[in-house]
Amino acid sequence: MTKTFTNLLFSVALLWASLASAQVEAKISQIDSLFLDWDRPNHPGGAVAIMQGDEIIFSKAYGLASMEYLIPNTTETLFNVASVSKQFSALGIVLLHLQGKLSVDDTIDTYIDGLPEFGHKITIRQMLHHTSGLRSLHALFALAGWRNDDARSNADLNRIIAMQDDLNFEPGSEYMYCNTGYMFLANIIEKVTGESFVEYMKKEVFEPLGMKNTYVEPHYDAIVPNNATSYYTKENGFTRAVEYWGYIGSGNMHTTTGDLLKYLKNYYVPLPNWEKAFETMLTLDLLNDGSYNQYAFGVNIEAMYGKKKISHGGSIGGFRSNIAVYPEAKTSIAIITNFSSSGPSDKSNQVAGILFDVKLTGKQLKTIKVEKSTMELYQGSYWDNETYEELELGIRGDTLLVGKSETPFLPVQENEFEALKRDIRIQFKGDQFTYIPHSGKPQTFKKFKEEPLTEESIHEYVGSYYSPEIHTAYSLFIKKEKLYAFHIRHGELAVKQKFKDLLVGDYPLEVLKFKREDGKITGMWISNGRVRNLWFKKTN
Repeated sequence: MTKTFTNLLFSVALLWASLASAQVEAKISQIDSLFLDWDRPNHPGGAVAIMQGDEIIFSKAYGLASMEYLIPNTTETLFNVASVSKQFSALGIVLLHLQGKLSVDDTIDTYIDGLPEFGHKITIRQMLHHTSGLRSLHALFALAGWRNDDARSNADLNRIIAMQDDLNFEPGSEYMYCNTGYMFLANIIEKVTGESFVEYMKKEVFEPLGMKNTYVEPHYDAIVPNNATSYYTKENGFTRAVEYWGYIGSGNMHTTTGDLLKYLKNYYVPLPNWEKAFETMLTLDLLNDGSYNQYAFGVNIEAMYGKKKISHGGSIGGFRSNIAVYPEAKTSIAIITNFSSSGPSDKSNQVAGILFDVKLTGKQLKTIKVEKSTMELYQGSYWDNETYEELELGIRGDTLLVGKSETPFLPVQENEFEALKRDIRIQFKGDQFTYIPHSGKPQTFKKFKEEPLTEESIHEYVGSYYSPEIHTAYSLFIKKEKLYAFHIRHGELAVKQKFKDLLVGDYPLEVLKFKREDGKITGMWISNGRVRNLWFKKTN
């Protein structure tokens, strides 16, 4: 090989290296620009870090950790990552499972004393997958009188769950996100190990994974240096979020982006002796009816940009967080923030799109033409009488617009529509349709017309209603010819009728379904999303 040829090869290599470096720098600049709105004066922000392979290619902080004291966020600032914590609680359970100290298929009454019978057995696995049917604490507490800024703890949950007579649904039959189940994981870990959950997580999970700046905080009023304060976004600025979150297992882990990247790397290059644990974390199980459920052990597993994606988000107070790992691409993204309108999930997807050179486009669907008269038959209000959800369907040409967000669905058959950007289908049959998601069981919605209360019917609902499951009463009364519910802590809540014996109200009521015996109302079931069919007996 001549010296001239060698020099030529060296020059070409330098050129390619220079081009590659320029491409990386361009991507870094694009990613940075996604977060510039966090870096304005007198504005909270967050921290962002990205790892590819063994290299951290991006790590930067934005905005203020404290607006009161004008302290900036840094890459070492600690944030409460809320429900991102769930996968760490799940990992704590997985370690005990692999050590033979428990089985994820054990029923939870083996480890938790004082639970009601419920009529069904619940397994640890079902709590991990959010298919337990347990009523979730925030919605349950709200019905019992807790307001948004009231302190709540694991002890509060233990007391209120002990009084429950029923579940939201048969265990394993549905996916419904449930903080209660993950708080119970902390109970189980403490029962099996004889250690506090806080100490167990530190000793068995955080320290072995090299997460030296991570801890679980059971006290909402604890003073720990270097923690960000969280803020709610308001129309004309921000307000400080009052801290009330004194519970563990489902949330309240504090950490940094650097520690999160150390953890996420284990999904593609696990530390020695951790291979089986991280493999187990990706366990998926079908629902009872065979429907797919993409929620594994504290993480969602899905496809994004043609790549496997493992992720989870978190929200508490003004804190927002999202972590995602693309194991096939050996890429991890950690975004943690301290203000409520930060949108870390969408920003994480945008970051991944930049890294993978993806331009966001909708699916290419093979559509058909649907007659205008047929489309007009589809529009209207629909109700799912099992989940108490309402969907409004509108039309725009051949496009079906679904829900408040008006998600576009395109016709792929005469009676079948498919979402343009998501794996969801809608199939019509007569005056109802089946909503078929990628993950979770199908739902049946039936068309209805709202039936307003009349001067005669409104009086039937008036009275006091009491629930022994939460030791709480609501009174329904008429004021200026309108119906209201009253609670001593929530005040007056407006109520209106959807159709006979089914009313809707302001949160935390949402849906009130009435029971009649011999034509007279004897009580009502209240549902509000993550609490379904909580019984209230009419007392007068």
